Amino acid sequence: MAVLRFVTGILALLGCLWLPMSAQAKGCAELNTACVAAGFTANGTATKGSRIVRDCISPLINGISPPGNGILPLPNVSQNAVAACRATKTKGGKAAAPDAAVAGQTAGAAPAKVKALPAGAAAGPNIVFILADDFSFDLINEQNGALAQAMPNLARMMQQGLSFSNYFVTDSLCCPSRTSIFTGLLPHNSGVITNTGADGGYGAFMSHNNDSKTFALALHGASYATAMMGKYLNGYEVNLGVPQGWSDWAVAANGYGNFNYSLNQNGSVITPKPHLTDEISQLGQDFIAAATGPFFLELATFSPHAPYTPPARYADAFPGLTYPQSPAYGARPDDAAPQWMKDIPPLDARFAAKVNNIYRLRVQSVKGIDDMIGAIRKTLEAQGLTKTTYVIFSSDNGYHMGEHSFRPGKMTPFDTDINVPLVVVGPGVPAGKTVSDMAMNIDLLPTFLDLAGLPVAASVDGQSLAGLLRGGAGPNRSIAVVEHKQSASSANDPDATDSKAGDPPTYVALRMKDALYVEYLGGSGEVAYYDLKADPDALHNIAATLPAARLKALHDALQANHTCAGTRQCAAAQALKP
Repeated sequence: MAVLRFVTGILALLGCLWLPMSAQAKGCAELNTACVAAGFTANGTATKGSRIVRDCISPLINGISPPGNGILPLPNVSQNAVAACRATKTKGGKAAAPDAAVAGQTAGAAPAKVKALPAGAAAGPNIVFILADDFSFDLINEQNGALAQAMPNLARMMQQGLSFSNYFVTDSLCCPSRTSIFTGLLPHNSGVITNTGADGGYGAFMSHNNDSKTFALALHGASYATAMMGKYLNGYEVNLGVPQGWSDWAVAANGYGNFNYSLNQNGSVITPKPHLTDEISQLGQDFIAAATGPFFLELATFSPHAPYTPPARYADAFPGLTYPQSPAYGARPDDAAPQWMKDIPPLDARFAAKVNNIYRLRVQSVKGIDDMIGAIRKTLEAQGLTKTTYVIFSSDNGYHMGEHSFRPGKMTPFDTDINVPLVVVGPGVPAGKTVSDMAMNIDLLPTFLDLAGLPVAASVDGQSLAGLLRGGAGPNRSIAVVEHKQSASSANDPDATDSKAGDPPTYVALRMKDALYVEYLGGSGEVAYYDLKADPDALHNIAATLPAARLKALHDALQANHTCAGTRQCAAAQALKP
């Protein structure tokens, strides 16, 4: 089984140094690389014998013939690498078989059965988690009317519940961010740091055993019905079955167009006709109506991700709506900017019309999400569940469109990409309040478990936000850490981009309440610091003006956050005030 992990970066003040992998990890990494080069993939099929774990890595470490049809021959690898990787996967002196979930599940794999509540046990609260894709704050802009016109149901949630103004993702990229949500782990601990390849997507999620660390598995063990509907992870295919911990499953593979998609619905592959947001909305309503005990429901839309396909009923909505331009829109880098930003060409005269069109499509798309929010809350009310259900809305990452002259995209360390909405309504949640406490997507797992009255493992990197939801205190956090590996363009990656969209080198960033500090881990070893109190749009890198002692304190804090593991270490690192 591939165990390639995102090794912790140790950045010298003016250079880059990486901690060495263990010999065992190097061995597995060598096998994984060789199998990928030979044509095996995480999304391979049994009929073609091209699944990376089942048809390549497992035969190599177990010394057996490939179980597939042998179309793809095994690569030549060193026996030292085989022995080293085998050493990480032994049980009782015998080579372990690859995890069944990693080796590939069939479409007939059944969801988990809901466990009955123990006699006399009180049911925990219900949780509905609505996760949009690439949803940025500009989509709920109040100045241009987008919030009131396109998302009145979300606006109602904001009026009736708690909003977070400083909620950040661990990476502005789908799979690393979603993995952090599912597991409560930072990317350097989850091993999922990209969307594709050996260290990204569904394959990396499973090869690092992350499916055994999810909130779904914990909640299911506490007699919750657990439903996952919509988008799961890049690389998941509808023939891969149902991961553990989910009692109800309706997940698409490549549903970005929102039409002409397939769903794995509890082990059966179906091809619904409605817009995907509408389809999971109806399935979610049906799930709630049928619930007989506590439940967790995640509704994860593909909207408003490119190609920004709205429901047909909104195809002509919001004529004349224009993108809200901040001072960063079209801004050109100054002399102190990192080189990758200097390489971005200026916006041309046609860009404004293009971005306005994209923006309208995105707003039309989120209008469909807002319909779903309204329908779900109406169903809860009809079932008498409003007082026992938390409804949570958020996004996996943000999106930029012209800021710093970047073409539409994400992945940068700036707030357009890493700061996303988090809105919660439910029992005891303060109404109409916005908190500025620093929060992160790694906090969702411990929050869900805390609300359900369940313990949180000490290995989790995040902290519960339940105190804030009950009107009390939240985590003692001064820092949110962002970890990003430079993307490798791939035809299979829906987030593949070019340099014009802002494709930064690998970096680690610290987002503090009034500042942003970034260390680029590529060959340049560049450092950036933005005083967000004086420069809220992060237009001027003033790292060169900081005293050496301050730079060292920032670097040390970054190191602590980029190497922490578990609640205790990561909470201490996030509480630093460099």
